[in-house]
Amino acid sequence: MQPDQKIKASEPAARDTVRLNPDDNIVIALRDLKIDTQPSGLNVPLRDQVLRGHKIAIAPISAGENVIRYGQIIGQAKADIAAGDHVHVHNLGMGAHQQDYAHATANTPLPHSDEERSFLGYHRSDGKVGTRNYIGILTTVNCSGSVARFIAEAALKRGLLDPYPNVDGVVPIVHGTGCGMSAKDDGYATLMRTLAGYAQHPNFAGILLIGLGCEVMQVAGLVDGRPIREDGALRYMTIQNEGGTRRTIERGLAELEGIARLANQAVRKPARISAITVGMQCGGSDGYSGITANPALGYASDLLVRHGGTTILSETSEIYGAEHLLTRRAETPEIGEKLIDRIHWWEDYTKRNGGEMDNNPSPGNKRGGLTTILEKSLGAVAKGGTAPMRDVYRFGEIIDKKGFVFMDSPGFDPCSVTGQVAAGANLIVFTTGRGSVSGYQPTPCIKLATNSEMYARMSEDMDLNCGDIVTDGVSIEAKGEELFEMLIRVASGDQTKSEELGFGGVEFVPWQIGAVM
Repeated sequence: MQPDQKIKASEPAARDTVRLNPDDNIVIALRDLKIDTQPSGLNVPLRDQVLRGHKIAIAPISAGENVIRYGQIIGQAKADIAAGDHVHVHNLGMGAHQQDYAHATANTPLPHSDEERSFLGYHRSDGKVGTRNYIGILTTVNCSGSVARFIAEAALKRGLLDPYPNVDGVVPIVHGTGCGMSAKDDGYATLMRTLAGYAQHPNFAGILLIGLGCEVMQVAGLVDGRPIREDGALRYMTIQNEGGTRRTIERGLAELEGIARLANQAVRKPARISAITVGMQCGGSDGYSGITANPALGYASDLLVRHGGTTILSETSEIYGAEHLLTRRAETPEIGEKLIDRIHWWEDYTKRNGGEMDNNPSPGNKRGGLTTILEKSLGAVAKGGTAPMRDVYRFGEIIDKKGFVFMDSPGFDPCSVTGQVAAGANLIVFTTGRGSVSGYQPTPCIKLATNSEMYARMSEDMDLNCGDIVTDGVSIEAKGEELFEMLIRVASGDQTKSEELGFGGVEFVPWQIGAVM
């Protein structure tokens, strides 16, 4: 939770609305409310029907006046708004916004925890610790994707891993790019970072790298002149050199057998939780996201940072308008400027591609009560807790500092998570209000429901309900501690719902920047 964004842990369940900050001129409906009724927190009857998670004006707001939530501007009134009016897309717009970045003015370090906590993980030769023990089949190009899947399917059909109980499985990492692109631009460098990050990820005990042979993203570019894996558990080939599909499959299976023998030697051993790196995401957000799940994740983030661990906030296009809350927490002014440089890059990127930075929220977000990107972003940054921001990284860049950091990425969740995993995240925590479903092999994903109604509908996909912060008066602190304990259990091998359901086969989505040729 941000210093400027004081949200009380909860309000009594009997209340109809919640006011998140004394400066707010709106309240949030905690249940569906009918027209002409007078809910708690208002001195007048409702002038409209208002759904759970949506906003209600508590005082008159003139056209052009700022609408305030979390004590922050979320937009300007497009018309006069009366007390008791529903505040949403029909009367609230983005408007102009200027922020005081105040770099590095609120960066007090969190006290280090004296408690020694550990998890059971896979210790790798480079000093990193995995939370899973997979073998990856990594592809350089779309053209080798099907063959990678053929090899994984054949390995399963033949029971190749049956003699190796310590191996969690074979994961084909396939994608839609790697050719028809420049070999010199930012898009190429981004894909190279992403593939190299997956190749050395601690949740992979070994890698089989497969190319076609004639693509732009050459196998040689990934393996020549540098040891991607210090343990040597990397094998590579191209389909053209092997003589076609069938021969590549047979050679691939033989290589997998050798990798599996090495991978099976790994067993879970105690490791300090400082070895945990959590990628933090939100998708399908609603009006409750910034009240329940996101601040609970922020509290858990602070707990992990206090134990020496690492948390990664991303989705640059979805912190837009709230970046000033992060720049103030930058460890140095230079780090704050790095974030603003990425914001300016995004403003140019969207402009030259015919987009807009305020094209969010999505239709689902709006149905859940979010109106502007400013409102969505203010709730999204709550995932980052209060710890100082130690650095800003490019997409897929290996995280080399402990603590809370930011990694540049799109708001598109599979793409953003792909970058976080490439950067070294060995756990993902994903908050959702509408009910996003996905998983991200080789990294387990913990799903947090922002509201109890959605959790009841989709409990088979959700790992933790944060809606009870509203419905049952559970505190944000208690929910954050509950999540923190879940992080340790999942890192030690407990399966998440997305793992049980088999997700992870289609969620590898590298960020494709530049012309497709």
